[in-house]
Amino acid sequence: MAIHVRKPPEAAQAPGQEDPPDTRAGGAGERHKLTAVQGLAALSLDAMASVAYGPESIVLVLAAAGAYGMGFTLPVTLAIAALLAVLVASYRQVIAAFPDGGGSYAVAKRHLGRRTSLVAAASLILDYVLNVAVSVTAGVAALTSAFPGLHGERVWICLAVLVLVTAVNLRGVVDSAKAFLVPTALFVGSILAMITVGLFRDGPASTASAAGHASALGEGATAVGALLLLKAFAAGCSALTGVEAVANAVPSFRAPAARRAQRTEVALGSLLGVMLIGLSVLIGRFHLQPVEGVTVLAQLADASFGHNAAFYVVQFATMVLLALAANTSFGGLPVLMSLLARDNHLPHFFALKADRQVHRHGVVWLALVSAALLAFSGGDTNTLVPLFAIGVFVGFTICQVGMVRHWYGERPRGWQTKATLNGFGALLTGVSAVVVTATKFTEGAWLIVLALPLIVLGFEKVNRAYAQIGERLELGRVPQPPHRARSLVVVPVSGLSRLTCQALTAARSLGDEVLAVTVTHPAAEDRSAAEALRRDWELWNPGVDLVEVTSETRSLGRPVSGYVRKLAQTHPDAQITVLIPETEPAHLWQRILQNQRGSVVAHAVRRDTDAVICRLRFRLGAAPAEPQVPDASFTRP
Repeated sequence: MAIHVRKPPEAAQAPGQEDPPDTRAGGAGERHKLTAVQGLAALSLDAMASVAYGPESIVLVLAAAGAYGMGFTLPVTLAIAALLAVLVASYRQVIAAFPDGGGSYAVAKRHLGRRTSLVAAASLILDYVLNVAVSVTAGVAALTSAFPGLHGERVWICLAVLVLVTAVNLRGVVDSAKAFLVPTALFVGSILAMITVGLFRDGPASTASAAGHASALGEGATAVGALLLLKAFAAGCSALTGVEAVANAVPSFRAPAARRAQRTEVALGSLLGVMLIGLSVLIGRFHLQPVEGVTVLAQLADASFGHNAAFYVVQFATMVLLALAANTSFGGLPVLMSLLARDNHLPHFFALKADRQVHRHGVVWLALVSAALLAFSGGDTNTLVPLFAIGVFVGFTICQVGMVRHWYGERPRGWQTKATLNGFGALLTGVSAVVVTATKFTEGAWLIVLALPLIVLGFEKVNRAYAQIGERLELGRVPQPPHRARSLVVVPVSGLSRLTCQALTAARSLGDEVLAVTVTHPAAEDRSAAEALRRDWELWNPGVDLVEVTSETRSLGRPVSGYVRKLAQTHPDAQITVLIPETEPAHLWQRILQNQRGSVVAHAVRRDTDAVICRLRFRLGAAPAEPQVPDASFTRP
């Protein structure tokens, strides 16, 4: 017979403690981890999907300067591609230096201090949560644009897509990668094909998609100011969201995890850079003008392929990938939250893994918060976009500064060049963060500015709570030798039955002294039942005293807990255990027939005393049943 002990939160896995052997390299858990190709499908959807709105963000800003401003699309994109190269190179180094994952959080924790690392973690959490909401709403917006009749149901469609992505991720990161491999390949293939075909055309094959739509191009401008270029650069940097996801989720890869993650990071950066530059070249080649109601990507597909089946394939692939780009957050955020939990900044249950190497608590939490955002925004992408990407720029900047400190401290060969590269990247991402926040502050970005310190304060409060628990438990110290204490077992009873007999048998095997407690009521209709129980107890003579506790208000839990409290006062050196006998029905539906007295007593004793609570389960079935050994839960002050 086994005693099952429910441990309190403070008994969760300690920070830095290793997972069970089957979750480490070479164990059975390896089959639930990612290869480089699977990692590209699972963790790159956010970055890949940004191709759909990154170039458009640049064009819409430059369009204010008219056709002259549009000529700067390629230079701005090349600057973004250069920043992308810096970020990829930096995160390759982050992966090698921090193979346990965490990205900017891990870098800042080691080189910039705990408080800065918490700011980085808070910014990443905000970015990941908003990425889910923005990706889902953008994908559904593409669907409702094609089928306007669904516009009124967009919130429910968003929630359905979120449920689908969540369910796939609860089955494991490998299953999610396999499920999204085909959509990712279809999108990347269609974009690359569109760029290749477009480069061989002298002019657009079709302009049918933009026909009849008003142009968003400004008129009369003959100069482009530095502020406009900075704004265009900052807007286009939204295409860089998701680049950090691979570094955050290194533990999700198969061994050698760091090497596979580095290959995935390079592949992601290469594909993203080629697509961004290729699309910008096509924008200049076809002299594209932004129009209201039609995306830039749709116009480019129309110009390259013509208004045919290939055009609709690009639109369909874009719609699907936008909706599924939320998967990047489900791959990166739970790993980050597990690291925060191991550092005592989040509840420890976020560090737990399921059989398929899934941090299920992190996945479910992300889904619930994202669902709340979707409901709050009404499924409208424009409500969420002003809040998007600010967090990731903050994380980028902190990570780059941290890597500069890393190179200065380690000083390997060529460290000056690497530190200069990271310093330049920190400057660019820092400027982008300031520009994006300033330009979108009144549109809702102030919420992010307010939320960041609040999340950091939450981290600090959780950490202080765990510190107090650790001090109370004297963690890190050698405890005094255990000793045997006198054991008193209290058994609440309401009548004589086989359950009562089994409970007293179990109690006498557990303790030195057993006391049976029954709650009586002074009302006339209850006196006869109390007298009958007292008479039957004397005739039965089980060798255990029956203690009567009177309750004026017909309550059950408080009288028992009050008696236990008095026992603790009169026997301060004794270990008191309350053994609560309960029946367990043969069928699940029969549980509604139970009176729940055991739960009421257990709750009151746990709330008011320090006694050990044991719940003895007597299984009801066709054959004579043997009671299960009690489940013990230890209550603490």
